[in-house]
This record gives sequence, C-alpha cells and structure tokens, in this order.
Amino acid sequence: MVTKQFTGSPEDADIARADSLAREIFSDVANKWAFLIVEGLADRTLRFSELRNEIEGISHKMLTLNLRMLERNGLVERTVHPTVPPRVEYTLTEPGQALRATVDSMCGWTRRYIGHLEASRRRFDA
Repeated sequence: MVTKQFTGSPEDADIARADSLAREIFSDVANKWAFLIVEGLADRTLRFSELRNEIEGISHKMLTLNLRMLERNGLVERTVHPTVPPRVEYTLTEPGQALRATVDSMCGWTRRYIGHLEASRRRFDA
C-alpha cells in the first residue's frame, strides 16, 4: 500500500485511514528502540557511541537504522563536525522534545504497572 502524502491542515488529518502518513509515523516512532533513543537523548547531545552505551542491548545496526528514521521524521538532528575522524552528534529537535513528553509518560506508566503486568503474564501463561 502506498502512503498518501498529507497536504491539508493538521486538523484534517485522518489518522484512521489505512494509507495515512500518520500510521507510518506511528509505526516508526512506537518501537522500543525509538522510545529508548528519545529517552536517552533527553535534554542533551550525544555521540553515537555514548548513545549506544546508554541503551543496553541495542546493536550498532539497530541504533543506526532508528537514528536515521528519527532524523528522516525530523525528530533527531545529526551534526557532523569536520574533524579527523569525523565527530557525529545527535540531539532532539523541537518535535523530538515534544515526543519526549509522551515517551516519558509511557516510561512512567511502565514503571508504575510493571509488577501488575508481570503478575498478569504469569497467571495467563500458567
């Protein structure tokens, strides 16, 4: 299915349509790595290796793919400094900072209900 490019006002966006650009964006940003990258960058600028050290278990490839996706969607800014070797830094843009509020809420919800969720999974799997 081809994603319909959005040309109207934000109020006219039909996020329920199968070909909605919003669905593609939801798919991009609503994954564990994107959430953890946004959380990791918070109010600071980090180099690739620093960000990778912040997110336990993320592979070089997954960090690269997710940073590119976040940059494509205008949520992360990538700055290359002309040094040898090149120094590359990542920071959240204004829309990325706004997304961070949602990510923070989701992380808070997870911390609050993790015990409940874990107990429910145990009961279900028994």
